[in-house]
Amino acid sequence: MRQKTYSQPAAYQSLPGGPLDPDRAIYDRVAAAERELVEEFEIPIRSGRAWEIPAGHIARIESVEGPQVGDLNLWNRHNPRERFWAARTRQLQRSSMTTYDRFWSTLPALRPLATIIADSLADHPDAMVIHDLLGTRCDPYVNRMLAGYDFDYHCHSNLTRAVQPFGLTEFDVHDVLNVFQFAGLNANGEYFMDTCPARPAQGDREADHLEFFAEIDLLAALSTCPGGDLSVHMWGQEAASTEEQLKHCHPLSVKVYRVDETALEGWSSPPVAAYQGAAGLHGLKPQPFGEG
Repeated sequence: MRQKTYSQPAAYQSLPGGPLDPDRAIYDRVAAAERELVEEFEIPIRSGRAWEIPAGHIARIESVEGPQVGDLNLWNRHNPRERFWAARTRQLQRSSMTTYDRFWSTLPALRPLATIIADSLADHPDAMVIHDLLGTRCDPYVNRMLAGYDFDYHCHSNLTRAVQPFGLTEFDVHDVLNVFQFAGLNANGEYFMDTCPARPAQGDREADHLEFFAEIDLLAALSTCPGGDLSVHMWGQEAASTEEQLKHCHPLSVKVYRVDETALEGWSSPPVAAYQGAAGLHGLKPQPFGEG
């Protein structure tokens, strides 16, 4: 079956200068500004780590040693009930994220948590299906269902362990941005994954990277996917063993930068949604419990 393409305009649109049309000049200025490295670490293969990103700072995820997919979660550092909403972000932005796209948060806040300011793969021939939002994290529950054995280093498990020191649990882990992941829908409308195109630094060529600007104080968590570069199948008749998948795994680097204050002129942290019925009423009259 041949996949049909559609030319309809996006359903979710704002007026020029509205929330879906951010001031690119500000983010270009932030991306190019003097910056100070305030934190740097490497996430080993098949593991995860959580870290804080103050508002107005930049986080950079970078390829190290070889291609590797990373699963990213974001929360409001002061209220983790507000967290990245992948489904709404797909609607407001696109199915794969790139420069100037924003990570939108859950209701009732509905605001940008962060904005992508640099994407080294933005000009890749397959850029439309890189940094995937269609899929979500791999998890041990679906692995048990499909493969018939337990494995404790899927991204869901890695993220769960990573956020525990911050008082969060498995129930706080949510749908992800699959950083550096090449994925989409095939001609039958089925979800597919293909080999990650991200490459480490080589000679004068810098490492592939994704940078995002924190719009509010954030807690972030990233897992290095146990499938590595996803060049081999994880499930099905052609599935590689976990040991074979291991050969395709590499670490990821994370850096956090403070930017020069002058670069932030004209920027302010976004407020929560303006809707006035957000106190649980939503236009309904309050009723005593149990009355219809």
